Amino acid sequence: MFVEDISAKGMIHALTLRSPVASGKLIRIESPKLPNSYVLITAKDIPGKNQLDDFPVPVLASDIISYIGEPIALLAGPDIAKLEEYADRCVISIEESQPQFSSRVTQDSQIMMKRSYGEASEHEAASAVTGYFTTGIQEHWYSEPTGALAVYAKNKITIHTATQWPYHVKRSVAGLFNMDSSAVQVEPTKIGVHLDGKLWYPSLIGCQAALCAWITQKPVKLMLTREEDFRYSPKRNGSEIQMRSDLDENGKLVSTEIRADLNLGAQGIFTDEIVDQSSLGCLGIYNLGKVKLETYGVRSNIPPQGPMAGFGLSQGFFAIERHVSRIADSLHQDPAEWRKNNFIDKGNNLAIGIPIKDHVPMAELIDTAAAMGDYYRKWASYELLRSRRQEKDWDARTEPIRGIGMAAAYQGSGFLYTGGDKGIYTVEVTLQKDSTLEIKTSMVSSGGGYSRIWQSIAAEHLSVEAANVKVINTSASPDSGPATLSRDITLMSKLVEKCCQAIRKQRFRDPLPITVKRSSKSEKLIPWGLTPPLEASQKPIDPGAFAHCGWGAAAVEAEIDAVSLQPVIRGIWLAVDGGKILSQARARLSLKTAVIQALGWSCREQLSYNQGVIEGGLVHGYDITAPIEAPPIHIDFLWNDAVPPKGIGEIPFSCVPAAYAQAVSQAMNHPFEKIPISARDLWEASHLKKQEKAAEASV
Repeated sequence: MFVEDISAKGMIHALTLRSPVASGKLIRIESPKLPNSYVLITAKDIPGKNQLDDFPVPVLASDIISYIGEPIALLAGPDIAKLEEYADRCVISIEESQPQFSSRVTQDSQIMMKRSYGEASEHEAASAVTGYFTTGIQEHWYSEPTGALAVYAKNKITIHTATQWPYHVKRSVAGLFNMDSSAVQVEPTKIGVHLDGKLWYPSLIGCQAALCAWITQKPVKLMLTREEDFRYSPKRNGSEIQMRSDLDENGKLVSTEIRADLNLGAQGIFTDEIVDQSSLGCLGIYNLGKVKLETYGVRSNIPPQGPMAGFGLSQGFFAIERHVSRIADSLHQDPAEWRKNNFIDKGNNLAIGIPIKDHVPMAELIDTAAAMGDYYRKWASYELLRSRRQEKDWDARTEPIRGIGMAAAYQGSGFLYTGGDKGIYTVEVTLQKDSTLEIKTSMVSSGGGYSRIWQSIAAEHLSVEAANVKVINTSASPDSGPATLSRDITLMSKLVEKCCQAIRKQRFRDPLPITVKRSSKSEKLIPWGLTPPLEASQKPIDPGAFAHCGWGAAAVEAEIDAVSLQPVIRGIWLAVDGGKILSQARARLSLKTAVIQALGWSCREQLSYNQGVIEGGLVHGYDITAPIEAPPIHIDFLWNDAVPPKGIGEIPFSCVPAAYAQAVSQAMNHPFEKIPISARDLWEASHLKKQEKAAEASV
């Protein structure tokens, strides 16, 4: 069930009072006289820690205001309409200060984290290619707005909420009351497709509902409205990335300089993870010569930004994949062939210092995607058409405006950094006397596809029928960590398999029931880039996060309507190396869904903050791609059962946008460096080309 579908006897409601300004100091909150059954709750009422576990996010702002819409108080009572009336009559006094909304660094206090790697080259270049690449924010648009029902009884509290990370809710609520975490029970509700939007934000709403329940001694439901959730919940963070590559007289890359500015909003959520995964994406999978990189995680006065289908890797990959396509264009080479000739392979290290242990099948992936989409023939044909359009005007009625692009990427399967859980995750499996198998885990997944995979594992190792395998998700289950980064397939499935193997060894010599626990923990931590961290406050990384990467390549073909300049996607062809595919149907569905959402980020989902606010028209007119509107999507795998399952769910976000931008760039003969690309962007590019031709004709 969804949170909205759950109720409890004697339940009352709560709503949030929010800051009307982006930056300042909270002076006071004045409310009208409230009836006995209604209460105003502020940060002063919090008995314990006014901060979420692991993140510097206050449950309620007590002093400093960081963004418009920041929670500063709660109203609780039996009638939601009355709560809205009382909220409108509350007066909030704030001493306002100058806000900062962009990712442009104007003072050191804005820098939450800086990652620096390498040094600038002093080599004199024969030519250079530069680019300024930007990605927009993106809304998760999950099935149900964030909400929580909290029930407090007998010094224990139960939280019902849709969360990817039950133990984070548990630890955050326990800290709020200075109570042992065993006194907090989290019951995950139906989550739907979350795209990492339910990773940490439900912990904030859960804490607020729990605080209301503790003070009123009644069950309390706190449900955000769709508009409220849209305006103030976290989004995929925007990025601005500058790149310059120097080439020698033979066209070989000599050096590359990169500067990335990431707008992480207020407070800093997963700052280390996002900065360093974005840095990894910027460095790509190619030999870039001597590299200098600077990445800044920038604080601003918009709501906290954060993960969406990954932790910043996609933003970095968009920039580097567009950049290497620009390099190939400057050398008059097919961008796919350039990639095949310049990728890194087994025996090298990622810049992060992690050795590449497996063969990188980049040439195979590119050729597979190219063969599915007839890429090589189309690219050559569209290049010929592009050159003809450069020389003379063309008749759009007889010659289509088409382009095709290629991009490649990889994905890890874990976090670079550990938090309060120390990176230790556990699964417990019990074979009962009646031959049922119970798998206890706190892992929560949209659709529950992992349950069927684990049933298959149990059948293979223990000959237990699928109907007799039960997956139990409760607070009594061991901490399995957050459901993100394909961890349910890569890490948890491996632990389930180890438990089943251990039970198989014991079942004929030990009496039933037999219970086995298996845990994973971080590998030996290393400094980023095999050099000491830039600052003592920066943490070492877990090399296991990217030890065995999933790889992918995508080709995208686009046609531009000659009259409206609306792009039409003719086809998408995706080739993936995911190691052993445990469920082909689930893998295909996951990838297809991700492709559709990546397209939305690339061309449709126009979303931005204006002076710290998402405007009302964007809230009600947000344009997401429905599955029925999706173009033809073709997916193929490089089958390799000898290699363990790899993370692949986020790969489309890292390669489809850059391939799409390259396709549109070839069609329009204009180097697009941003997403989303709108019809207006195409019109402006077309207008610029006409101005350039007019200027040439007048000379």
